[in-house]
Amino acid sequence: MSDLIWLSPAQMRRIAPCFPLSHGIPRVDDRRIISGIIFVIRNGLRWRDAPAAYGPHKTIYNRFIRWSRLGVFNAIFARLSAKGGKPDQLMIDATHLKAHRTAASLLKKGLFPDISDAPKAA
Repeated sequence: MSDLIWLSPAQMRRIAPCFPLSHGIPRVDDRRIISGIIFVIRNGLRWRDAPAAYGPHKTIYNRFIRWSRLGVFNAIFARLSAKGGKPDQLMIDATHLKAHRTAASLLKKGLFPDISDAPKAA
């Protein structure tokens, strides 16, 4: 499959400081798993539809859930956006989607990254 997404070594070096430390057994290849997460989210797939080249779909899913709860993706987004500097151009998208009624609970469960600087409600 030629349309697989693989992060380059340079891209991995930029985000590697955000990864939590491994305790005990070394983790499965971070590059393969992160690339699988990006592929699934970018293409709107179910986790079980991830190509076998990224490893077991359950591993990809578990890493996404665990790192989402730990705030790893928030740290990656913050790190990458801070290095960008002031943007030359801003774009506004007028697209709006109707969310399923269960989508509101994703933030409470820690499954949706909160990238805003707004204070959190108690």
